[in-house]
Amino acid sequence: MTMTAQDIETLFTRRDGQFAFARWGRPIAPVVFGVEEGALPVIKGALEAVASLAGHDMAETDPELGSNVMMFFFADWAELLDVPGMDGLVPDLAGQVERLQAAGANQYRFFRFEENGAIKAAFVFLRMDESLRDMSAQVLALSQAVQIILLWSDAAFAEQSPLALADEALVLRPEVADVIRAAYDPVMPPAANDASHALRLAARVSA
Repeated sequence: MTMTAQDIETLFTRRDGQFAFARWGRPIAPVVFGVEEGALPVIKGALEAVASLAGHDMAETDPELGSNVMMFFFADWAELLDVPGMDGLVPDLAGQVERLQAAGANQYRFFRFEENGAIKAAFVFLRMDESLRDMSAQVLALSQAVQIILLWSDAAFAEQSPLALADEALVLRPEVADVIRAAYDPVMPPAANDASHALRLAARVSA
């Protein structure tokens, strides 16, 4: 399946109708909290695989932020209220926790951006409910890596996972991989708020 311009536009059009695209503008330097030591190579490997697909760099540290991808694994949203400094990291922390609890959400992501609109940092929060615990570490890690490599729509993968099985191996769906590669074409801008950007991505996907 090849993504059409309309398909790609949908991937970056939020529920409120706004088109918003962004890719990373600096090497990705991750840190992970709340998992066992053995899970760390799986998570790092997933991030490296997706960054490699995009042709984007990873780094041990970010010179400005230390780490620019922070992933938190925990059992209950209320735990975030007890983490020192978390209220400085998450805007309106108490209100956001209340909204996530009310929605029964098991994951939340938000981004910070450079002056030119490129992604500067990503924060991933995963409440390990039954559905997430039933996932393999590889599926969970690769899914999250895909969802932070670009600023996708908040509904982009609500109905279909970005992952698939090929010969019993876990892979990105080819059409999603194509969009990621096209998005990181050096001639493309790092951010866009106009839906015409989807046409430019589609041209590179079909090529």
